[in-house]
Amino acid sequence: MKIFKSIKCWIFDLDNTLYSGKTKVFEQVDKKMTMYISDKLRVSAIEAKKIQKNYFHQYNTTLNGMIKNHKIDADEFLEFVHDVDLDFLEKDLKLSNEIKKLNGKKIIFTNGSRKHALNVTRRIGIDQHFDDIFDIVDSEFFPKPAIEPYKKLVKKHKIDPNLCVFIEDIARNLKPAYEMGMQTIWIENDEPWAKEFSDRNFVKYKTNNLSDFLKKINLEIENNEY
Repeated sequence: MKIFKSIKCWIFDLDNTLYSGKTKVFEQVDKKMTMYISDKLRVSAIEAKKIQKNYFHQYNTTLNGMIKNHKIDADEFLEFVHDVDLDFLEKDLKLSNEIKKLNGKKIIFTNGSRKHALNVTRRIGIDQHFDDIFDIVDSEFFPKPAIEPYKKLVKKHKIDPNLCVFIEDIARNLKPAYEMGMQTIWIENDEPWAKEFSDRNFVKYKTNNLSDFLKKINLEIENNEY
């Protein structure tokens, strides 16, 4: 873990990374996407779900597939699918404390919207710790793991990838970050599409508890255990 002492930028995915996938927040978003497709394309919910999943696997996000194939209004899509109930999310004081202690820039890098990221991070009490949210609009609708948004993020913030960490629950999204020189941390989970490739060399570290992992890093840095 010695490498973390030199890190100058901490980059976090949002959904199922900064909060537990067990909360089912993204499950709500998933259902709203099905509803949107069903309404827009005038198909049944079953057919809409098939289209949704096909686009996700082919284009890395459902939104990207809808833009390419149906020329939808991306802003309308993002507003609709992220209008979900977050009232049950609780403050995560432990995570807040550990993120606060990290030295360097802290950025959220998400295939979702800035508004959704703000809504979630405010609910769990960590929004004040981040320097920026780099969302799907900032990436001009090129989703992770396409290399373009990673390059755009690095250019926007004038950061050295070799001094960055990227933390993400979808293993394949770590590959471009690793190839650019970043340290990578995978949030362990059992979703087939998220854990695929988690055994590859571009996944440098794994954890099933982000707060505990960050605490270990902070303690080792604090105690000069390097």
